[in-house]
Amino acid sequence: MYLAGSGNGSILIKRKAFTDSVKVGDHMGNPTINDVARVAKTSKSTVSRFLNGYTVKKETEQALRSAIKELKYHPNVNARRLVKNHTRAIGIVVDDIANNFYSDILRGIEMVANSHGYQCIYYSRTSNYQGEYGFMDLAQERQVDGLILVSFLKRSRGLIEKVKALSTPIVLIGDTNKNDSVSSVDVDNEFGIREVVHYLHRIGHRKIGYISGPEEFSSTYWRRKGYEGALENLHLKSDPSWIVASNWSEEGGHRAMRELLNINGITAVIASNDETAIGALLCANELGYQVPLDISVVGFDDIPVSKWVYPPLTTVKQPLYQMGEKAGLELIKKLNGEKERLPERLLIKPKLIARQSCRNL
Repeated sequence: MYLAGSGNGSILIKRKAFTDSVKVGDHMGNPTINDVARVAKTSKSTVSRFLNGYTVKKETEQALRSAIKELKYHPNVNARRLVKNHTRAIGIVVDDIANNFYSDILRGIEMVANSHGYQCIYYSRTSNYQGEYGFMDLAQERQVDGLILVSFLKRSRGLIEKVKALSTPIVLIGDTNKNDSVSSVDVDNEFGIREVVHYLHRIGHRKIGYISGPEEFSSTYWRRKGYEGALENLHLKSDPSWIVASNWSEEGGHRAMRELLNINGITAVIASNDETAIGALLCANELGYQVPLDISVVGFDDIPVSKWVYPPLTTVKQPLYQMGEKAGLELIKKLNGEKERLPERLLIKPKLIARQSCRNL
């Protein structure tokens, strides 16, 4: 027992009775590794092994996850960094963290990271005036154990060289400035557009227009390359006037479609993203064309609204979740010191989704 002063009097407290009365959910401070061990009915060393990414028995893992959730336990990252010189944290730098386009990629990364005992820390590229360069210090200062940089903008040769020089494990999602020696994951954009051209050819189309995208995105180059390569492979006519640039907006697609509809004989138009394709659909309807009766339209991305427009849009589905998952797995292998088992640059093939915006000729 101990005596605690309280204003004009004192309160006599039985220490053991007080301790025993405190329930797990009413913990007065931050729960510790000892609390987790007690609730999970295992040893402190087992909890430590689990938190550091080592395998434990399945039933023990379930008990530990339940205890961690119940206690709302969060590892002391700073203490861990001091003791073991690593944080069990992965830094993820995204072009614009507010853009929903990246949500599936981030879910894929997070699933892999969490399953291997790592936490994810997210950074928005737009919050640093140096762009991705500005986040390299996170790795050099050991604030995170590894980095995943997510961007579909073209990357400079200087950035790629800096990535190669880092001792900290790092994986890119998106462009590598055509450098295949850097660990990276991307969608096979060239393959995706080739699939579209071949599909249109199979259903009878021979004069196919193309709406390109902004030059600052790496996929603009690869998708146009896929379009031109497929036309050549199929011995179809290619005309520079059948390719119109856009800014990947509905307005840009609208303007580009108006230009393409002035060209005699075109029976199908491929837009290099879905927003552009939706703008093209609207333009065709406004000018009195019926899609797909008069002209067929295809997009790229398979954004949620693409199946709700009229007619539902034929498009190419990007494997965004799988991209995040593969990038996460590649980084975990690097963190574990495993030998590379996959190509440094991994391209994941997208899937053609045929809906009602195209017709057989």
